[in-house]
Amino acid sequence: MRKKVTLITGVSGEVGLALVKNLAELGNKDLLTLDIRPQPAEYNQYSFHIQGDILDKSLLNRLISEYEIETIFHMAALLSTRAEFTPVAAHQVNVEGTMGLLQLATEQSEWRGEPVMFIFPSSIAAYGMPDLETKSRFSRVREWEWNYPITMYGCNKLYCEMLGTYFSRNYRQLAAESPQMLDFRCVRFPGLISAFTVPSGGTSDYGPEMLHAAAKDEPYSAFVRPDTQIPFMAMPDAVNALLLLSQAPKNALSRTVYNVTSYSLTANQFREQVLKAFSGAKIDFKPDLKRQRIVDSWPADLNDNDARRDWGWKPEYDVERSFDEYLIPNIRNRYQG
Repeated sequence: MRKKVTLITGVSGEVGLALVKNLAELGNKDLLTLDIRPQPAEYNQYSFHIQGDILDKSLLNRLISEYEIETIFHMAALLSTRAEFTPVAAHQVNVEGTMGLLQLATEQSEWRGEPVMFIFPSSIAAYGMPDLETKSRFSRVREWEWNYPITMYGCNKLYCEMLGTYFSRNYRQLAAESPQMLDFRCVRFPGLISAFTVPSGGTSDYGPEMLHAAAKDEPYSAFVRPDTQIPFMAMPDAVNALLLLSQAPKNALSRTVYNVTSYSLTANQFREQVLKAFSGAKIDFKPDLKRQRIVDSWPADLNDNDARRDWGWKPEYDVERSFDEYLIPNIRNRYQG
């Protein structure tokens, strides 16, 4: 008899590690994790880890034969900056990897006779504002507005949102009376900030990079202008959003893709928050034209009214609590003890 599990891909990333720990602490003891890298040893108490590539079809077939997968949290991806340097590899991982998991999920749904839940984290990179004037005029965007991404990562995320929506709404077995084959749910995140993992190549990482550099007493040059503004969210809120969405009754959901956000800061405002805690921090601004163009194409804020209405989303960490209670104490302890 196959073991019932929750599958989490990309577990070695910022969101994946936090998600595994939170699921385990909530009592979910049947966690199966998958990543091309080893899982940190201290997390082995929470899950059974398989080191492998989501593009490996034989590995996915093995998962189908050995496990009954009830829920998938698909975290694995090549992030925005790295994807610009390796667009073909990004497409393979971000799109083809997701497609393989969607096929796996529909096969599992058919075998189980009920849909597998597929939780997909998307990104503010799915948006594309044409210029700063438009960004200023449309400062708080809805899910269906300005979906014109200018990066490979953003294109990948938007397309995978559409693939998941297609499988969820339209893909059925041939029999007319067949049930829905997939329960696809997506959250579109702003820039995420973790106190426990080092920034790993995201285009919004100029914020957390300021914090880590200041805690190490190292100078830092942000790769954006001081007036650059995008929304941010502390990692605990990101994990809570994934959990809340996964727990919501299906009939309460009016969409498959939801914005979530917490607070919006300019790069200079982020710097000021860092200086409150590390008064001697040496932070200046040396914009990188390519990365600046990417961030300029993202909205200054996100409208998350639908998530608040449909499944009770509400951030617990505003600016003050994010910095004072979560980011500063933990990052300071990381480097200074």
